[in-house]
Amino acid sequence: MNDYYADLGVAREASPEEIKRAYRRAARTLHPDVNPGPEAEEQFKKVSQAYDVLSDPDKRRQYDMGADPYSGGAASFGQGFSFSDIMDAFFGGTAAGAGAGPRSRTARGQDALVRLDIDLGDAVFGAEKELTVETAVACGTCHGDGRQPGTSTRTCDVCEGRGEIRQVQRSFLGQVMTTRPCMTCHGFGQIITDPCYECSGDGRVRTRRTLTLKVPAGVDTGTRIQLAGEGEVGPGAGPAGDLYVEVSVRRHPVFQRRGDDLHATIELPMTAAALGATLAMDTFDGSQDLDIRRGTQSGDTLTLRGLGVTHLRGGGRGDVVVHAIVQTPTKLDHEQEELLRKLAAARGEERPQGRVANPAEGGLFGKLRDAFKAR
Repeated sequence: MNDYYADLGVAREASPEEIKRAYRRAARTLHPDVNPGPEAEEQFKKVSQAYDVLSDPDKRRQYDMGADPYSGGAASFGQGFSFSDIMDAFFGGTAAGAGAGPRSRTARGQDALVRLDIDLGDAVFGAEKELTVETAVACGTCHGDGRQPGTSTRTCDVCEGRGEIRQVQRSFLGQVMTTRPCMTCHGFGQIITDPCYECSGDGRVRTRRTLTLKVPAGVDTGTRIQLAGEGEVGPGAGPAGDLYVEVSVRRHPVFQRRGDDLHATIELPMTAAALGATLAMDTFDGSQDLDIRRGTQSGDTLTLRGLGVTHLRGGGRGDVVVHAIVQTPTKLDHEQEELLRKLAAARGEERPQGRVANPAEGGLFGKLRDAFKAR
């Protein structure tokens, strides 16, 4: 009988990991593509056959009891070693989905994303919000194992608990063993004979729950807040994913946000713009005095420092920027008209002069009409 332990150069009590390392070393040296020649090819056949026997628990147990699975001349080049072992030996990893063994029913849950609408004032100072979410949680009946209480699982008859099916195929290397997940047990190796009535064997159910969310000052539309471990519980009551809350700030009737500044528009009577005034303006910090400078023009801005949105990162706040629009009166009684004419005469504006561009004549100059002429 062949001495497979000697062929691989390992002790009889060698662990599976030691056997795999020994095969990888030998395969790198003896593979025909690396070391051509009949002698190296024969040695490669021997270590491949030895690894196939010693890496399989059932075959190794039979071999240790005196039964050689390759007795009777059944062996051929490459028979018994898996494609994942070749990939592992030459590329430092296993083929995708190959040789992984039974899958665990427990896995991390997916991340979840919800939207939260807030007012502009909540973005300025921050707030606490009650958030209702619908996510997967661990099943309270089976506690995540997917079985009806008092029942057990059975080993899959098709894969015999390995979670994968092995197939021998011919390739340029000869006969190569490939593996794929077992379709009967879906790669778990065990079959739930009596699934939980509550979760249908998934180990989790969907439910609504309420969370208290601290919204930081300075958030804006599109900001995402991460809540670690508050997402979907994984299959088999596995670790929960994360919950992401995407913020949307509602439109405000007065203020428009630009960065961390708040912009507003105020309409001023012509007299207040000319003479100056002090107006009371409502802000998120309460009523504030807004000083209107003498001679304020439409488009001029007035700034209230440090009354805008709190900076999300770092201290301080933005400003409140007020844009002035000067109103021109459209309806005047006789007395008001006379007063304005007297004002115009006092300022020498009863016949104002100006430069008017005439496109048809190349921009000639002309007099303005008398804007104050009585009708």
